[in-house]
Amino acid sequence: MRQFVAGVAMVAVVGACGVRSEDGSGEASSTLLIEAGTPIPDAPGEAHLRNVRQLTFEGENAEAYFSFEGSRLVFQRSSPEGGCDQIYTLDLATGDTALVSTGRGRTTCSYFYPAGDRILYSSTHLANDACPAPPDFSLGYVWPVYESYDVFLTEGVGTDPLRLTDSPGYDAEATVSPVGDRIVFTSARDGDLELYSMNLDGSDVTRLTSRLGYDGGAFFSPDGSRIVWRSHYPVSDQEAQDYLDLLAQGLIRPTSLEIRVMNADGTGEIQVTENGAANFAPFWHPSGDRILFSSNMSDPSGRDFDIYMVGVDGTGLERITHTADFDGFPVFSPDGRWLVWGSNRNMAHEGNTNLFIAEWVEEPT
Repeated sequence: MRQFVAGVAMVAVVGACGVRSEDGSGEASSTLLIEAGTPIPDAPGEAHLRNVRQLTFEGENAEAYFSFEGSRLVFQRSSPEGGCDQIYTLDLATGDTALVSTGRGRTTCSYFYPAGDRILYSSTHLANDACPAPPDFSLGYVWPVYESYDVFLTEGVGTDPLRLTDSPGYDAEATVSPVGDRIVFTSARDGDLELYSMNLDGSDVTRLTSRLGYDGGAFFSPDGSRIVWRSHYPVSDQEAQDYLDLLAQGLIRPTSLEIRVMNADGTGEIQVTENGAANFAPFWHPSGDRILFSSNMSDPSGRDFDIYMVGVDGTGLERITHTADFDGFPVFSPDGRWLVWGSNRNMAHEGNTNLFIAEWVEEPT
């Protein structure tokens, strides 16, 4: 779900982590060959990020996730000419990209299967080849949760994807456990936006959350035992009614989102953030005891998003990025040595969002 990127542009215009070196200096190193993209200067204050490379340069790009062996990314892109987001892969050694979705409808939230030969994503193409209608911003800043979204699995470029979900309402925001056994996703099948898990073939669907409000953007921990996600739960009758009225129109209002963690079976919920800001795109640090996420907590206007790191218990908050524009969707490589994210830095035009990758420095000197 890339709406935060679009929203920022619209406001502006209309286990062991494996990151230490052999000598224990804390400097990141990796055998992964990354020659895609172009080196750009490291930004001041970003001590955890070294040797930054810009991977994309045209269109709007976001939500990039590594293959299980770490050599490729899968991400969503809209072309420079506009139109709907579609799903692409990017080879980190060569920079080669390939379209893997159908080119029809709107797509979002892609993820590799463990063997790397299949890709999970959500799409509206069965309902209509055209882009679904944009949300009504006269209602304020809202996200669409199109009921025509379903979760699909494709086995390669140009192949018809296999439909994994077939229930009324929104099914999207699906990701795969690093253990390779389950998928977690968001669905409105029971009348509210809740988290569910299922087997890789779409069977054994299990509901994980049950509180009124939005639950989404979930990821399994490195060992597959826990899930982190973003949430918004109404705290008053008026907020609850506003949420339900918007949901009936296929919309949510994401101005306040908090990060939460639970066990993979839905038990043991912990609230990680409690700042009232728009906190989203949480992803596990390789250690499993910290979380990276995006937030506008440091900008009173709510327009500037940066990446932060915090302990699962909510302590030790640290700001990772320091640019004046959008930084979000932080994702670690499987070996924990690289971080990829989306950013408006080095924009070709106002609001331009691209993918960047950097070596992760666990203990900056």
